[in-house]
Amino acid sequence: MITEVLSDATTRMDASVRVLQEDLAAIRTGRASSALVEKLEINYYEQPTPLIQLAAISVPEPRLLAIRPFDASIIKDIERAIQASDLGLTPTNDGKMIRISIPTLTEERRRELTRIVGSRVEEARVSVRNVRRDILNSLRGFAREKLISEDEFESAEKTLEKETGKYIDEINQISESKQEEIMKV
Repeated sequence: MITEVLSDATTRMDASVRVLQEDLAAIRTGRASSALVEKLEINYYEQPTPLIQLAAISVPEPRLLAIRPFDASIIKDIERAIQASDLGLTPTNDGKMIRISIPTLTEERRRELTRIVGSRVEEARVSVRNVRRDILNSLRGFAREKLISEDEFESAEKTLEKETGKYIDEINQISESKQEEIMKV
């Protein structure tokens, strides 16, 4: 019973870290990356659809993204979605594909992106701590109902704290490397 609960905690904390990594991959750093636009929602036949499902995205040069839609009729929709996003990118299209030149980041934009990274990192930390709280409440319930002993509860609590610390450290490392990547000129 305790192992299942702790396993659930690890799975949920791991998911929080994965979501953070995906979120941070979409924050531009001055280099082209397909992750910048992959999850961009495009209105395709009245359905919001991620761009990755509608087009081939490539990085032909370090500061250039190329988007080739599978259906040429949605080029305008893709262009509109890119312009409406908070990426600060300007797409150009030649009728068959969209090219996005990635401009260098200004110092002000770098600081703004660093603040965004900080807020997303804090959300991930809160998510991990919420998992810890939920699992502790479950363990306390087991102890109250005498399903586990006090010793088992304390052991599980220590294990949970260790796991929480491990995931918080991982989040901090991800944050540091992303902020360093953003601030690198």
